Amino acid sequence: MQKTIEATTEAMEMVEGLKSRNKRIFSKFFYDSEGSRIFQQIMGMPEYYLTACEAEIFETHKRNIGAMFCSECFSVDLVELGAGDGQKTRILIEDLISENVNFRYIPIDISEQAVTHLVDDMQGRFPNLTIETRIGDYFHMLEDLSRDYPNRKVVMFLGSNLGNFNYHQSITFLGQLQKALGNDDMLFIGLDLKKDPEVIRKAYNDPHGYTREFNLNLLRRMNRELGADFNPDHFTHEPCYDSGTGAAKSYLVSTRDQEVYFSGIDETISFRQWETIYTERSQKYDMEMIREMAEASGFHMAKNFFDDRKFFVNSLWKKQ
Repeated sequence: MQKTIEATTEAMEMVEGLKSRNKRIFSKFFYDSEGSRIFQQIMGMPEYYLTACEAEIFETHKRNIGAMFCSECFSVDLVELGAGDGQKTRILIEDLISENVNFRYIPIDISEQAVTHLVDDMQGRFPNLTIETRIGDYFHMLEDLSRDYPNRKVVMFLGSNLGNFNYHQSITFLGQLQKALGNDDMLFIGLDLKKDPEVIRKAYNDPHGYTREFNLNLLRRMNRELGADFNPDHFTHEPCYDSGTGAAKSYLVSTRDQEVYFSGIDETISFRQWETIYTERSQKYDMEMIREMAEASGFHMAKNFFDDRKFFVNSLWKKQ
C-alpha cells in the first residue's frame, strides 16, 4: 500500500506551493516509486542525451577520474547525492575496484525504493563493495558528511541535478556543501551545457510522452497520498527553453476553472483556466557560468571532463 505523506512537513510543503500566488510544486516531489519508474524510462530514451553523455565521460575518462579521486590518500568515501539507480556510477566503482582502491560507497537518495534497488544491484555485481546508505533529503544531511566520515570524501552530484536550482540557490547550496567538506575533500559535479535549443527541447518534450507523464504524476501522487481529486486530463504539460538564460522550465497548465479538494487535510484549492503550476527548472550552463559558480561558492575547478560532442561536463572541484 502506498505510504501516505504525513499532513505536516512534506504534505504542507506541497499544498502551500499550490496556495501561493505563483503556484509551484518542488521538483523533489517527482520521485515517489511511480515517478522514479517513469524517470528510468526518460533516462533510457535517445532524446534525453544527458544520461548517455555522462556515461560516455565515465567510460572514456574513468582511469583519470579515479586517479584524481584517490591521489595522495589511503582511503576514500565516495558520497553520491541523489544516487538514483547508480547506473553511471557503476562504471567508476568497477574501475576503482579493479585498481584496488580502498573506498566506501555512500549513496544518498530521497527514494527508499531507488536506494533498495541500487544496493541489491551493486551487491550483486560487487559482493565485496562496502555500501552505507542514507535515505532522505540531502540538504538535511550535509552536516553529517563532516561529522561521520573522517576519510577523504569525494561528493558526487551527477546528472545535472544542480540545474534544478536558480543561480542564487545554487550558490547557497554549493556554499553549504563547501563548508561541510574538509580541506582534502572534493566535489565531482555533472552539469549540462548550452547547445542547440532544439536538442534541449526534445529532451523535455519527448515524442514518447514520458516527460508529460512524469509531470502529471505529481497530480496523481497527491491523489494517492493526500486524498486529492485532481483530474490529470484537465491539465497539460508545457515545457519551454530560454536560450539566453539557459533555463529549461516545465509547467502544468490548468485547461479550465476548477477546484481540487484534498480530503487528507480538508483543503480546497482553486485553479483558473490557463493558470500554471511551475514544476521544474533544468539549467544549462556555459563554462564561464560554471567557473563563476565554483569561485562564488568557495571552490576552484581542478579538472573538467567532456563527452565527445561537448554536450555535458563533469567538473572536479576542490576547496579554495
